[in-house]
Amino acid sequence: MTVGPLRGGLTLAVAMFTVVPLRAPRIDRAAAGVAIAVVPVVGVLLGAGLGAVAAGLVAAGAPGLLAGLVAVGLGAAATRGLHLDGLADLADGLGARGDAARTLAVMRDPGVGAFAVIWLVVVLGVQSSALAALAGRGVLVAAVGGGLALGLGRAAFTWIARRGVPAASPDGLGALVAGTQPVWLAPAWLVVLAGAAYPVLGWHAPAAGVLAAVVVVLVATHARRRLGGVSGDVFGAAAELAVTVALATACL
Repeated sequence: MTVGPLRGGLTLAVAMFTVVPLRAPRIDRAAAGVAIAVVPVVGVLLGAGLGAVAAGLVAAGAPGLLAGLVAVGLGAAATRGLHLDGLADLADGLGARGDAARTLAVMRDPGVGAFAVIWLVVVLGVQSSALAALAGRGVLVAAVGGGLALGLGRAAFTWIARRGVPAASPDGLGALVAGTQPVWLAPAWLVVLAGAAYPVLGWHAPAAGVLAAVVVVLVATHARRRLGGVSGDVFGAAAELAVTVALATACL
């Protein structure tokens, strides 16, 4: 039986961006476009679960930072470290001198350089500390804050894959999804996610959405200028940076 792009895309959003053992029945540009459009929902569910775990550990007597570190570690495991790998690769690539071809070559190198280490330490440290602060305010706040942050992180994909933005190379995730998303979808996700979190987080929700969006735009613009387009590593890096900014804002 032929699987349509909607069903194929929904399955692909889970299979591609989580460790859930689903077999994607369709992997093509149409299905991937749907997956990018709906994956913020996956982020919300995962983030809410991680926030609840952190709050549960704090309620059980664990120190806040320990709870935050455990939750962030579980999040990395649940996504196979996919986005963190993109963050590390982009950090090393942008930190290297050279043209687009040289930058892409550095990003494809399996080694980890100093720029990657610094970015990972800062990002993971901020995320853990912020989740710890949210966890100290109870399960509801931690779950909503985590869901908002990871939802905004995945919504970053819809901006990077918007129409008119080329892929940096002819293969990989960038080539599969670049240019598949309408320009209005990223702002729409921002409004939906911030609006849903507002009753619990108040002004922190729209502030987190706006600041995360600013970071995504800056990262995507700089990466496009250096690489000539976008790649899978740009998606992962933008997601992690958006999550970091959103969590930091939510816990203020």
